[in-house]
Amino acid sequence: MFTGIIEQIGELKRKEQEGGNVHFTIESSFTHELKIDQSVAHNGCCLTVVAIQENEYRVTAIQETLDKTNLNSWEIGSKINLERCLPFNGRLDGHIVQGHVDTVGICTEIEDQNGSWKYSFTYNSADLTVEKGSIAVNGTSLTVVDSSVHSFSVCIIPFTYEFTNFHSLNVGDQVNLEFDIIGKYVAKWMAVK
Repeated sequence: MFTGIIEQIGELKRKEQEGGNVHFTIESSFTHELKIDQSVAHNGCCLTVVAIQENEYRVTAIQETLDKTNLNSWEIGSKINLERCLPFNGRLDGHIVQGHVDTVGICTEIEDQNGSWKYSFTYNSADLTVEKGSIAVNGTSLTVVDSSVHSFSVCIIPFTYEFTNFHSLNVGDQVNLEFDIIGKYVAKWMAVK
């Protein structure tokens, strides 16, 4: 489980195809603290550490993951939001984030609001957002500002802008979206009643 509070930005160093899988090698300053088989969220996608060497570690994505996330769009040098899993005695500063990406969204607008930024996104799934509800965008826990069918917006404070990969996001870019788990359970329950 994760909180959506990004610890740092990693950099993609290598991308290697092997059958239907892709191995990603990522440079991170917390690599020395990682262990093989540990979960790390990469732009909100939970991946398992399979190898560690000096300040780089490797994770593997299967075809199912590649089909449902923005990992295929990563290129050498891509900046990736990283978060290690929540320690059992840790604080839940963001919201409950599972690291299971629901769908890919598209950034449709970035508005400079003189000290903060408003980002708008569209997506193509049955998932819902609600104003003032939680959403994880590229693994970052955010509050929904505007909500409509298949679109929403969020506002970013300067700290989040600087210390996540939002500062490198452009209109037209894909982002990983994980909708609020409580909202997903309520929607499922309502659908079967």
